Amino acid sequence: MYRSFVHQLLRHYVTGSAIAVMGVGSTLMLTTLAISWEEAKWLIGILLFSAMVMGAAEWIVFRRDLAPIRRFFSVKQPDEELAAKALEQARRLPLLAVRRILGPHLFGLSIPGMGLTALCIHYRVLSLPYRYILYAFIGAILIASLHALIEFFLTTKACRPLMAHLLTKAGGIDEKRPPLPVPLKMKLQLTVLFSSTFPVLLFSLATEIKWSLAGPSASHWSYWPWAAVILLFSTAFSVFLTRLLVDEINEPVSVLLSHMKRAENEMYELIAHNVYTDEFAYLLRGFNHMIDAVHRRDRTNKELLNSFITVLTAALDARDPYTAGHSQRVARYALTIGKQLSLPNEQLDALYRSALLHDIGKIGVPDAILLKDGKLSDDEFAWIKKHPALGEAILREVRPIEPIEPLLAGIRSHHERIDGKGYPDGLTGNDIPLFGKIIAVADAFDAMTSDRPYRKGMDIRQAADILRKGKGTQWDSELVDLFLKHLQEEKLLSTSAAS
Repeated sequence: MYRSFVHQLLRHYVTGSAIAVMGVGSTLMLTTLAISWEEAKWLIGILLFSAMVMGAAEWIVFRRDLAPIRRFFSVKQPDEELAAKALEQARRLPLLAVRRILGPHLFGLSIPGMGLTALCIHYRVLSLPYRYILYAFIGAILIASLHALIEFFLTTKACRPLMAHLLTKAGGIDEKRPPLPVPLKMKLQLTVLFSSTFPVLLFSLATEIKWSLAGPSASHWSYWPWAAVILLFSTAFSVFLTRLLVDEINEPVSVLLSHMKRAENEMYELIAHNVYTDEFAYLLRGFNHMIDAVHRRDRTNKELLNSFITVLTAALDARDPYTAGHSQRVARYALTIGKQLSLPNEQLDALYRSALLHDIGKIGVPDAILLKDGKLSDDEFAWIKKHPALGEAILREVRPIEPIEPLLAGIRSHHERIDGKGYPDGLTGNDIPLFGKIIAVADAFDAMTSDRPYRKGMDIRQAADILRKGKGTQWDSELVDLFLKHLQEEKLLSTSAAS
């Protein structure tokens, strides 16, 4: 990662230097000065030599600026302290890039260039006035300022993936230190100011040189093509600089919008890495704190709901010890059928909870009826038939109702039949909610295969045969087939019995 990062920085630097120094500088020099080809070669040579001096000076400073980051990646198992120092340096790199451009870059180029140009003028190799050296220095400051702003934005962009990597290694260091003061307001002001004044300043300087060379007899027809070239180049660089500023603002906004979308879908696991060094850093930090708080509350609510369901199920088991464990087994069987249907995880979770609570209405059935060993009378069975609707009514008192709402249809309809002879609503076929049809199969299978005080549980093969015979009348055919297929795959049922 370190090599890729350094290569990216070098590519940005070479591109920026080529555009600013060789592009704008050479265009300004060669289109403005009225010199011979021999003099042009001398000036190009001076420019290349100065660029070599500049490059050597910058390379020394560049390596020094990268030292803390290089040390982090040179250690096989870096500790948090090394990661923190590397992260701090990564945050400072954009500002250090500006200092490098306005330091060794500017003076490493301009001082050798001005000295060699003065010598050439002194020995009459170049037929230029000495004041042009001052013009060149002013132009170098303009071009270096342009390059510094471009380098700031490009380095900022290159540092963000590195900072995201370092944040994972530095623990909570991001929460312990404030971001470096690189205010967004200052970036906006400087970029807008420079992008608007740079074309005017550069054009004014070029015009001064052009007219001082041309003299009063110069034709305006020769002036305008040259002016158009200078204006075109300077405007193009202003547009490019403005584009960098737009990207600088748009990226963190896009990151925030993306994570807000994830939060809307209750996807809290992936936090936004705080890789910014302006006001967006504080905004993102606050956003992460908010999402973390929402995530903790969501986990707490789910734990409370699970505990509530567990307590209700335990209460039901305590009333009827002979059927203890029935709800858990039905829930497991229902979940198995749900997976065979390829239901999404959210629905599988709701199905499992609905199956756990499917008999909760039996809490309202009198003990004399619920715990009776023998056959129930018609009046007693009428009481039993109330438990699906009673279970729904009990759970509708839960507040907030939203987490419970998806469970209610399965609880109310788990005794409905495909042929309409079930209860409490006598629904038929596709009118029966899916959860109700699934729980009906699971509930029937466990009731047939479980031991009761008044009878021993059936063999799995016998229960499977009853399910198969009841397909399309009592139970949904597809769901029965899926459940029997699962029993066969688990070696609990032979192939002949499943068919």
